[in-house]
Amino acid sequence: MSPALLRPATSGVLLNDLTARLGAEVSSPEAASGVRVAGVSLDSRAVLEGDLYAALPGFNTHGAAFAGDAIRLGAVAVLTDPAGAARLSGVEVPVVVVAQPREVLGAVAAQVYGDPSARLTMVGVTGTNGKTTTAYLVESALRAHGRRTGLIGTVETRIGDERVESVRTTPEATDLHAILGVMVERGVDACVMEVSSHALSLHRVDGVVYDVALFTNLSQDHLDFHDSMDDYYRAKATLFTRARARAGVVCIDDAWGLRLASESEIPVTTLGTVGQRADWTVEAGDGGRFALRDAAGMRELGLVSHLPGTFNIANTALAALALLSLGLDETEVEAAMAVPPDVPGRMEVVAAGGAGGPRCIVDFAHTPDAVDAALAALRPSTTGRLIAVIGAGGDRDRGKRPGMGAAAARHADVVVVTDDNPRSEDAAEIRAAVMAGARQAVESGNATAQVVDGGPRSGAIAEAVAMAVVDASDGAVDTVVVLGKGHEKGQEIHGVKHPFDDRDALRAALSAATTTEDRR
Repeated sequence: MSPALLRPATSGVLLNDLTARLGAEVSSPEAASGVRVAGVSLDSRAVLEGDLYAALPGFNTHGAAFAGDAIRLGAVAVLTDPAGAARLSGVEVPVVVVAQPREVLGAVAAQVYGDPSARLTMVGVTGTNGKTTTAYLVESALRAHGRRTGLIGTVETRIGDERVESVRTTPEATDLHAILGVMVERGVDACVMEVSSHALSLHRVDGVVYDVALFTNLSQDHLDFHDSMDDYYRAKATLFTRARARAGVVCIDDAWGLRLASESEIPVTTLGTVGQRADWTVEAGDGGRFALRDAAGMRELGLVSHLPGTFNIANTALAALALLSLGLDETEVEAAMAVPPDVPGRMEVVAAGGAGGPRCIVDFAHTPDAVDAALAALRPSTTGRLIAVIGAGGDRDRGKRPGMGAAAARHADVVVVTDDNPRSEDAAEIRAAVMAGARQAVESGNATAQVVDGGPRSGAIAEAVAMAVVDASDGAVDTVVVLGKGHEKGQEIHGVKHPFDDRDALRAALSAATTTEDRR
């Protein structure tokens, strides 16, 4: 089932009550009398009987063009702007008119579905890298502590034990409040969400006030959507306003975190992992173990990061501080965080290595900083060569492509450049941009990697694995890490989404390569 079709069984509000709260005009007040709105949809194809259809202005077409379809499916009213209303003069249902309908959708959906977020403990996680991992860490720990949890993010929507594959990181406001309503009905008492900059800019999380908001970091991404890094930052920073959250936890390992901590409207707890002054700091030990200490020296937690890399220590520490902010004590946090989380596609081990085979790992890293951090994390534990398979997505921030290639070349022994989701772009041109960055790093003396154009993704993964399947009698084991898509189960090429899972491709390549090696 799509998250867009998740609806609470009991919901609804009289249209007149809804319009009164909005202060909106209604095309036919008489017709609106007694009309009960059972749900809200901004997709005319997903309308259910009793819905309010939100006809919004789009990039190419106004949603009012599809109002007839929505009404045939059972919409009892339409919410739109003046331009949309001008196109709906003859419809047989009430038309509710506001100047900016997208900006009121969150409040509308919250009212229709009974303000479910107010009945849940809400945790929101934002940042460029680490949102998914940190969200899973918090959700896993809350579940280990005995809470019945929900999760909304890039990979999936979880309602207790039920899982639904996600369409986007943060759902539209109409779907979000419906999902939260289902969570309340099914006994969930805490929800952890990833909150993207798109969601904040496009009002997808309006109507939700988070008990605690977390900030991981900020680095180049989504500059196809945001005008600049400052614009990107400002979108993230809106999560740390009184309208959206009660308290925050901010990692100040980068300049953006420092800025956010100083500009936040809400009380924030700061975390530092690289020696700066913060409310809480990290002292790393061996095997992922570390101490989390407060600045006064009065409180200390002994924690372990179950995922490799110093960045996952920061993610784990953020999750622990979120739990403290929610009222757990130090002993409870340590016990809850000791339970290993399941984080799909984040440093996920597909093959452990040994017996002539490489260690094979999948990770979602798809920005220069994330690639740098992922490979830096794997380098110390790789006894042989580190072979990175990397590509960049089409129709997205083009400026980060050379930086991704350069980051890969600085850490890996071999960089196999491949296709990610080319979308409408020419795949070879995207690969060329990534390869240019990698080769520039080599030519400037900042890297020594061998750079290979691996072509389409399945062939590139097979080539990387074939390189790594060697006689490991000297004890050295290569690591093959496939970056960029992580948990994803499809690859979009020219508007068509083809089934593709990096984990399955790795297993198939490993099987084929080891069989060939045995025959030799």
